Amino acid sequence: MRRIRFSLGAIALATAGLLIATPALAHTTKDAGPYHLTFGWRNEPAYTGAENAVQLFVKDAKGNPVDDLGTKGLTVAVTTGTGATAKTSSPMTLTSAFDPDTGLGTHGEFDAPILPTTAGTYTFHITGDISGTAVDVSAASSDKTFADVTDPTAIEFPVQTQTLPQLSSAITTLQDRVASAQSAAAAAKSSASSSKTVAIIAIVVAVVLGLIALVAGRGKKTA
Repeated sequence: MRRIRFSLGAIALATAGLLIATPALAHTTKDAGPYHLTFGWRNEPAYTGAENAVQLFVKDAKGNPVDDLGTKGLTVAVTTGTGATAKTSSPMTLTSAFDPDTGLGTHGEFDAPILPTTAGTYTFHITGDISGTAVDVSAASSDKTFADVTDPTAIEFPVQTQTLPQLSSAITTLQDRVASAQSAAAAAKSSASSSKTVAIIAIVVAVVLGLIALVAGRGKKTA
């Protein structure tokens, strides 16, 4: 019985160790030379307005985690949208999540923090160098790789807030209305100023005509 209990305990510990060491689900793996790169979102589901990160796990040909990428290291550029509306971030450095001084963190993990602000498909393009091996891999979010970014309204409770795109659209609409109001006010002011100017000119003309008539009348009496 002791042997059975010991064996079950060992199996449980081994299983727990595998669960801890296994990268998060919904990642995809690409090879660069002898290295295996597994990457995706650090937190899934990925929501707009929620802080997240591009998460990368690096292992060598034997499956051992790699903590030291060498002098050059890796960066990731994130793209969302298609065609003329596509937007690509500046290259972001993938930094190690493992702290050798304290032993905290996960061996072979590298992260690049990002806060997605638009729902949709995202593409991660990882480039750089691992100890002399060039790296150039990419993957787009999908059912077979990692999740698309979605709006969090479905999980908000008890009040659903407006999404960032909705707030941006509302602000743009408000700015347009303010601009229209300012334009109308300026036009009204200009019109009022013009009317005032015309009235002054009319008064001046009337006075001048009156003086002319007065002078002309005196001239006739003198004659």
